[in-house]
Amino acid sequence: MNTFTTLTSSVVVLPVNDIDTDQIIPARFLKVTDKNGLGDNLFFDWRYLPGGSPNPDFVLNHSESKNAQILLVGDNFGCGSSREHAPWALLGFGFRAVIATSFADIFHNNALKNGLLPITVDADWYQTLLNTLKTSPNAQITINLASQELILADGRKTNFPIDPFSKSCLLRGVDELGYLLGLEEQISIYEQSAVR
Repeated sequence: MNTFTTLTSSVVVLPVNDIDTDQIIPARFLKVTDKNGLGDNLFFDWRYLPGGSPNPDFVLNHSESKNAQILLVGDNFGCGSSREHAPWALLGFGFRAVIATSFADIFHNNALKNGLLPITVDADWYQTLLNTLKTSPNAQITINLASQELILADGRKTNFPIDPFSKSCLLRGVDELGYLLGLEEQISIYEQSAVR
């Protein structure tokens, strides 16, 4: 898992509420256990027309969306069935963070465990972001995980919540197993002392 410290990026705006995991990555693409290539199928039914050609009206197919690493979505993002493939697909496309007013709990947890940062903002800040990006579609936003700040180019900023354990894992670039493996020496010492 890659470390997440500070990220400055343009933003893809998809202001739709209740985007479920089947829209993020349709069920027919879940037959894999490998993350590679899932980004190609992100929002597949919205990104492509029935014949398979890119939908020119969908935001991910617009030139300004290329290389953006932040996705701004509506309320209750990632609802529906639990599938780790949803954050895998978002990461595979190139996103490192998703901003919303709320996330489904299971998606939120799956995102953090896979290195995708879900950022929750209140309704006022959400509107500020929408207004800023409507006026300046190529505006960049900075995310500072250490200080838990979301910073606009003009200096306005807000804090976002994250639990300390997930924050520590993201900053170090480790998942839960990696965190435990990092304690291997202490575990070994404890085991040896417990045997005596």
